[in-house]
Amino acid sequence: MRLYADEDSASRHLLRILSQAGHDVQSPHDVQLLGRPDSVHLIYCIQTQRVLVSQNHDDFDLLHSLVIQSGGQHPGILAIRKDNSPRDMTPSQIVRAVNRLLAAGTPIANQLIVLNHWR
Repeated sequence: MRLYADEDSASRHLLRILSQAGHDVQSPHDVQLLGRPDSVHLIYCIQTQRVLVSQNHDDFDLLHSLVIQSGGQHPGILAIRKDNSPRDMTPSQIVRAVNRLLAAGTPIANQLIVLNHWR
């Protein structure tokens, strides 16, 4: 899957194991978008047809709603809920959730999917 991990989720470890699992992954550092607003990251994903991965659920939930309500489209947003608790997902659990989502054949385009449900 073509993924773009925003600054909230782009740890080197996660990027490495997503790549090792066969995903084509980019980060803001790779495309000179460090420090840019969330809307810029989503626009980049739309332009390059990459599914966005973020731990910033609330902001991307709003951006997802804006795009869909205005009649637009996006390649998909994979949100990771983070509560600073032991239930938070590890990088390995994130990769496993992405792979389970793909294996299930669940539509991703134009959806905001919470990966925590796919552990």
